[in-house]
Amino acid sequence: MPWKEVSVMDERLRFVARVLEGEAMAEVCREFGISRKTGYKIFERYRSDGPVALCDRSRRPVRYANQLPEQIERLVVSTKQEKPHWGARKIRELLLRRLAGDVRVPAISTVHAVLDRHGLVKHDKRRRNKASGTALSPGAAPNDLWCVDFKGEFKLGNGRYCYPLTVTDHASRFLLECEALESTREIPAISAFERLFAQRGLPTAIRSDNGLPFASPNGLYNLSKLSVWWLRLGVGIERIKPGRPTQNGRHERMHLTLKQETTRPPGANIFQQQERFDRFRQEFNDERPHQGIAMKYPAEVYRPSQRPYVGLPEIQYPFHDRDVLVTACGRICMHRKKINVSTVLAGQKLGIKEVDDGIWLVSFLDYDLGYIDLDQRTLQTLDNPFGPRLLPMSQERSVTYVFGLDKAQAGGGSGIRTRDTVSRIHAFQACAFSHSATPPAALSIAPVRKRRKAC
Repeated sequence: MPWKEVSVMDERLRFVARVLEGEAMAEVCREFGISRKTGYKIFERYRSDGPVALCDRSRRPVRYANQLPEQIERLVVSTKQEKPHWGARKIRELLLRRLAGDVRVPAISTVHAVLDRHGLVKHDKRRRNKASGTALSPGAAPNDLWCVDFKGEFKLGNGRYCYPLTVTDHASRFLLECEALESTREIPAISAFERLFAQRGLPTAIRSDNGLPFASPNGLYNLSKLSVWWLRLGVGIERIKPGRPTQNGRHERMHLTLKQETTRPPGANIFQQQERFDRFRQEFNDERPHQGIAMKYPAEVYRPSQRPYVGLPEIQYPFHDRDVLVTACGRICMHRKKINVSTVLAGQKLGIKEVDDGIWLVSFLDYDLGYIDLDQRTLQTLDNPFGPRLLPMSQERSVTYVFGLDKAQAGGGSGIRTRDTVSRIHAFQACAFSHSATPPAALSIAPVRKRRKAC
C-alpha cells in the first residue's frame, strides 16, 4: 500500500471544512497541532478571499529600510563605466560633488558592494605557495642519499590506523628503517630519525615528497620543523615534484613489496605489526637479492655513514652584525619591533646584517632568507634558496668574501656573501623598498602572507 501524500493546502482545506461544519475552534486546532490564533487567522482569510487565501504567502519584506535607490545604483554603475580605473572611494567623492547634498550618498563600502554585484570589481587571484620540487642528485654511493616516505595508512585488527615510516638508502637499496607510527606528526618522526642517525650516522641528503611532516605548505619556503632539523645537522633536503612519485621510484617499489608481505592481513595491533616490519626488514636486507645491484643483498653493499650523529651543532654567524633568536610564535625582535618570520624556525638562531639604512639581510645557516625593512616590519623573501639544491658546505656552493666593496656597497664592511647575494643587494638598493618603484627581477620580492596573531 503506498504512502498517503498530504500537502499543506489540503490540510488547511480540511481544517476550514470542519470549522464550517460547526466543530469547536479549540478542539479542531488541538487536533491539527496549531494554536487558536493561527486557526482564526486561516479561517478569516478564507472568509475574506476564499480558497485562494489558503496558499502560502510571500515572506518578502514590503520595503527595505536601507535599500539603495535604483537611480543612485545606476549612477554608480555608469560612473564606473565612464571611469573604469576609479575605485569606490573616488566614485563616492565624485557623487558628493555632483549631487551637492540633494541626495544622501551611500558609504564607500556600499559603493564597492554595488560595483562588485555588477561585476565591475577585479578580484586578485589567490596566491598559493605551490611546491615545485628541487634538483635531484644521483646518490651513487651509500649514504649519499636517503629516501623517506610514509607508506599509505591502513587499518589494524583493533580498528586503529598504522602509518609506516620507511627510510632506504638510494644506492644500496638498504632498508634503514620501517617503523609503525600512529600518525604523521613531526615529533614521532623526529624521534625515529634520532634513533636512526645514532645507529647509522648522517647522510649527505634526504629525498622526500612535499607532504607533512617532511615539508609544510604554509611554512617559509615550504620548510617544516623536521626539515629545519635536518638542515641544522648538515643534511641537505631534496623534494620530488608534486605528482611525480617516479622521482622516488626505488622507494615506491619497495613499498609495493612491503604491502604485499606485511599488511595482508594486517597485525592485530601496532606491536604485532612492528614485529612483521622487523622480520621483513631483516629479510629484505640480508636474504633478498636485488637485480639493480647485480643480484647482491643490500647488506653486502651498504656501509654505515662516516658522519656520526652527535646532536645539534652550535650556530655561529661570524660575518653578520648580530644574531637573533626566533620566538615560539615565529618572530624576531629588533629595535623594539616585531617581525614575523615563520613558526617552523621557532627556537632557531638567525644571522642578520645591515646592508642599508634600516634594511637587514636575514640568513639561516648559509642560506639567505630575505631582507627586513624595519619601517614596514616585514620580511621580503628572495628566490627559494632550497629550490635548486645546494648542499650545506658543499663545493658547489662557493662563498664570496667581499673585501673590495666599500661600506655602502658591502652593507657595513667585509662579510660573507653567496654567489647571488651581491647582485641582490645592488638590486635591492636600487629598489630601496620604494612604493612607486617596481622591484627588479633579480630581487624577486614576494608579498608576505599574514602570520599568526601576536603572542
